[in-house]
Amino acid sequence: MRLRRCQTLLIEPRERRELDLELLLSVAPKIGSSLEWFALAPHLDKEVPLDPAEFAVLGAVSPTDWIDRDELVGAHAPVLVDGLRAKGLLVAEGGEAAAEVADRALRATHWRPLSAVAHRHSRWRSIDTAAEARRLDEICGDEWLDHFGAPPPPAIDCAAEGRRVALPRAEVSALDRLLDRRVTCRNFDPARGLSLDEVGAVLWRAFGARTEVEITGVRVLKKGVPSAGGLHPTEAYLLVQRVDGVTPGLYHYHPLHHALERLRELSSNEADEHNQRFVAAQAHFRSAPLLLVMASRFERNFWKYRNHAKAYRATILDAGHLSQTLYLAATELGLAAFITAAVNEGDIEDAFGLDPMQQGVIAVSGFGHRSAQRIDIEFDPLHAVWPPT
Repeated sequence: MRLRRCQTLLIEPRERRELDLELLLSVAPKIGSSLEWFALAPHLDKEVPLDPAEFAVLGAVSPTDWIDRDELVGAHAPVLVDGLRAKGLLVAEGGEAAAEVADRALRATHWRPLSAVAHRHSRWRSIDTAAEARRLDEICGDEWLDHFGAPPPPAIDCAAEGRRVALPRAEVSALDRLLDRRVTCRNFDPARGLSLDEVGAVLWRAFGARTEVEITGVRVLKKGVPSAGGLHPTEAYLLVQRVDGVTPGLYHYHPLHHALERLRELSSNEADEHNQRFVAAQAHFRSAPLLLVMASRFERNFWKYRNHAKAYRATILDAGHLSQTLYLAATELGLAAFITAAVNEGDIEDAFGLDPMQQGVIAVSGFGHRSAQRIDIEFDPLHAVWPPT
């Protein structure tokens, strides 16, 4: 058997501070401090605790060249070598363990190492933001400023007033009025669904391919939003709850055929459960008739931008371009929209069968009809949607 280290590995020394029980009865009780080591690898879902002896083995094994196990155990204890393979940090040539398969897939996708670690280990699973908000409220209550201090200013001055060049304001246009009405919705009408025409119009304007062309042998899509290299790696996966003529379930939007591809049907109760699981129990999105998951097909972007310092950032920018276009397309139709990054990526991946390092969830958006009654606060200081009270 031949082994090598997994391709990407970040070792983090972490300090644990806690009250030392042995010092508890001393004249001056002290906080005890201990240092722990953790391995963060983008082909593994969880961080892996390490001891110094394991750390030494990992530092001696190449992530590229194979070495016979017998040679490796000649220099290191067999229990350490086999233990690191069991943890997924050493992989075997042709191995079929889940970690070994995942490591091979990661190598083929051309991730930048630090970006890969950040993406994998900043994902959520089974997080309940409502419970987190209650916990924070118990700590801070209404005294956020007392706990956090004053926030940075909303705008910064980089020059004295006399050195500023005043700019003329544009005349108010239809675009200005549309932008004023672009207000994130937290109050969807639970009694109203969406028509197929409404869904089609919003998806077409945000995600639809206007045309497909070939440039130097590469097929690229022209959409209504920019994308690095014209590659458009962001896929749209949908949780449909209330759309006329569409069975509740999980779907994928095909940008060339302008069609919903059914992946799995759901009952109304199942769809509701998926909704709250996807958006980490944010109750104000529960009544949205449709959720749209933006998942980046990393291999599409990294095919060109291999191990590139800016490649992952470019895929995240896509979600911003797409969500703003979705907001404006929905607002123009008299609908309302939202986007959130507070999502349970792991639960979404499970539902749609996505590998987080191949097609990674970036954000969740949605749109529908705004309720006539405002229960949750919406940021509308211009009163473009809600009249002043």
